[in-house]
Amino acid sequence: MKDEKKVESMEEVKSRVTMEHTLFELNGGRIQGNSSHNLQRVTELISDSRRVTPGSAFFALPGMRTDGTHHIQEALARGAKTIVTENPGLEVPDSVAKVCVDNARKTLAKFAKRYYGNPDDHLDLIGVTGTNGKTTVTTLTRHLLEDSGHPVGLIGTVRYHLGDREVPSFRTTPESTDLYSLLRSMLVGGCSEAVMEVSSHGIHQSRVSGLNLGVSVFLNLTRDHLDYHETMEAYFNEKRKIFNGLNGKLPKVAVINGDCTYGKRLMNELPPQVRVLTFGLEEGNDFRARNIDLQENGTEFILDAPTGTHVVTSPMLGRFNVMNLMASLAIIHSLGRSVSDTLRKVGVFEGVDGRMERVDCSERYKVVVDYAHTPDALRNALSMLRECTPGKLHLVFGCGGDRDRGKRMEMTRVACAGADTVWATSDNPRTESQSNIFRDMRKGISKGVEAHFIEDRRRAISLALDGANEGDCVLIAGKGHETFQEVQYTAIPFDDRKVADELLQAKSLAK
Repeated sequence: MKDEKKVESMEEVKSRVTMEHTLFELNGGRIQGNSSHNLQRVTELISDSRRVTPGSAFFALPGMRTDGTHHIQEALARGAKTIVTENPGLEVPDSVAKVCVDNARKTLAKFAKRYYGNPDDHLDLIGVTGTNGKTTVTTLTRHLLEDSGHPVGLIGTVRYHLGDREVPSFRTTPESTDLYSLLRSMLVGGCSEAVMEVSSHGIHQSRVSGLNLGVSVFLNLTRDHLDYHETMEAYFNEKRKIFNGLNGKLPKVAVINGDCTYGKRLMNELPPQVRVLTFGLEEGNDFRARNIDLQENGTEFILDAPTGTHVVTSPMLGRFNVMNLMASLAIIHSLGRSVSDTLRKVGVFEGVDGRMERVDCSERYKVVVDYAHTPDALRNALSMLRECTPGKLHLVFGCGGDRDRGKRMEMTRVACAGADTVWATSDNPRTESQSNIFRDMRKGISKGVEAHFIEDRRRAISLALDGANEGDCVLIAGKGHETFQEVQYTAIPFDDRKVADELLQAKSLAK
């Protein structure tokens, strides 16, 4: 546990920081403009011109769809007094300080870390990365760590826990300014430990650059985000940066999936000063599950760990959640906590919103909502439900627009292999036409599989429910906790759980 000296407030920390001395230190003093302004205190660090307030420093970040330099005039109109840019030829008024840097994103992260008083240096911080399972592992780990009177911070896909309050999540891995502000808020809120999801986008875009992670966790790596990273190797190269020191300090401990091919590569390349703990089903892992009993209402298995042999009982469903449980228990062990004392808390953890979440209904069949939106996650979800479903398995799923087109055929192939009836529908089409998405998805249809393509997601769910009989299960996959559909830059309210519940109630009344 980090030092427990008096925690400075947000205002106290920020009041000592001026743009001049910080950027001089970080970037060699390449400050241009009115020198008298350079001594002024920066009121906020902003990368979104719409959020600029008088006295702010505006960081003109390069982006995929737009460049921050296109929004400098708006930032100036809103009162920005410092502009940070990679463009040395950019002209700004004499009353405004211009700071030229080689990499605006990395500069923002460095400045944000200092601006908010290096909060990560005063927290035991755990970073969890991987294609699947980040939200479950971070939420479970927080649950296991938190004791009465000792709150644990959380930054994740669903929500942020700041110790004394909870706020909705606006991004899995926030921009560096928001990230360090959240970490400072955790300290102020009484946290000494925090756990966070670390996405590949967040690493590549330097949102976590320089972040001091005590424990880095690698869950798995399967196909996702190739519209962004292009290749699996590039995708892996981003993930490994929070383990090998390319993102900042080396972690003290690396918790790694020892069954994963990429995990094995990662283990073999880490320097000796990083303590490695592995988890998995294969022999040789530090945390190994065996005698797994997958039940309809939970899971039980024997855990072989450095601390001995333990019986783990959990209400969470599925073999993939066995891996998630082991990852969290390995984290607990790495922090010096007792695994055996922690197991009682495992037994009362019901899971995460939108992750294998049962829709409460009086029907004779199960209805489950899950976030599975990658081929591997969908395969795991279907496999798990198949093991505990005596009847047929009906699947509602879709593929996102403006994203990796190659994933669509594979998702459909997995759907047809794992379900008895498939209802393909919309899932955040964004700016792409649903007919184009369906065209790619149809390439994965297997002969003999009953597959229906219904553009209206509500209708697709309704038809799937209509087709279910006693002993069956309906899996509604892809959106999980999300409460909207993205269509043409507009977020349209849509919650799979609420829609399914409404439809079930209506069907019950109609009988």
